[in-house]
Amino acid sequence: MTDRAALNNMPIGVFDSGVGGLTVLNEIRRVLPGEDLIYLGDTARVPYGTKSSVSITRYAEQALRALLSHKIKALVIACNTVSAVALDPLRAAHPELPIFGVVEPGAAVACRASKAGHIGVIATESTINNLAYHKAIISLRPDATVRGRACSLFVALAEEGWHEGELVEGIVRQSLGNLLHVDGDNALDTLVLGCTHFPALRGAIQSVVGGGVLLVDSAVTTADALAKSLTECNLCADRAVPGHVRFLVTDGPERFARVAPNFFSEHVDVSKVELVDIQHFGSDQAI
Repeated sequence: MTDRAALNNMPIGVFDSGVGGLTVLNEIRRVLPGEDLIYLGDTARVPYGTKSSVSITRYAEQALRALLSHKIKALVIACNTVSAVALDPLRAAHPELPIFGVVEPGAAVACRASKAGHIGVIATESTINNLAYHKAIISLRPDATVRGRACSLFVALAEEGWHEGELVEGIVRQSLGNLLHVDGDNALDTLVLGCTHFPALRGAIQSVVGGGVLLVDSAVTTADALAKSLTECNLCADRAVPGHVRFLVTDGPERFARVAPNFFSEHVDVSKVELVDIQHFGSDQAI
C-alpha cells in the first residue's frame, strides 16, 4: 500500500460533547459511505454550554489528542459550542490536520440561500450568547439581519425522542417566541438549526415556521463541506465497501446506545460502545 493510499484510508474523527453530534455522523455516512469513522462523545462532561471557554478548549484538545492516537486524517467538531469557542485554537495548534466545525458551513449556506438576508438562528444559550453564527453570517453577508433565539429545551426533547406532535409543536412555537412575530419585509426567510440536536425536531420546527422559511441543517452543511474538501485534496478513501464506525464515550455507554437511535439511522450495539478516559491527553500542555 502506498503512503497516499494509507493516508486516504485512515479514519475521520468526529467529536461532540455528547450524542447530538450523531446527526453530523449520520450525514457523513450519507455523503461519504466508504469512510471509516471514529465518533467520540465526551458524555462524562456534557453539557459544555455551561463551561468556561478555557475549559471547553482544554476538553476539545484532550478529545483531539485522543482521536489522533487512532491516526485520524481529519477532525469534525460536531458541536456548535466547541466550534464557536475552540475551532481556531485547535487549528492553530494542529495546522497539519484538516479540522471542520459546524458553524462556518451552516452560516455560508444560510447566506447563499436567504433571498432577503433576514436570517434566524436557533441554538443553545451558549451559542447564541457568544454570537458565533451572527459573526460568521455578517462576515460573509454584511447586509444580513440576524436574529437569534436560545432554545435549550429542544435538546431534552430530542434526546427523549419527542420529535413531533401537538405538544412538541406547542413547545417549539413558545420557544421561538419573537422570531415568529416579525411580519412584512422583515420576516425571516431562512432559519439555521444551530445545534446538532435540532435536526431531530426538523419536522415540528418546519410545521411551526411554515413552508416559506428555509431550514438550514448544520449537520448536512458540515458533511457536505467535509466531502468537498476531502475530494478536492484527494483524501477520500479508495475502498468500494462501506466503512466502519467506531464509538467511544467517556461515560454511560448504555445510555449512549439507548439514545443514539434518536439521531443516528444505524443500529448502535451497546457492546460496541467503548468507554475511554481522555483526560490525560494533553492535560499537561496548554493549547
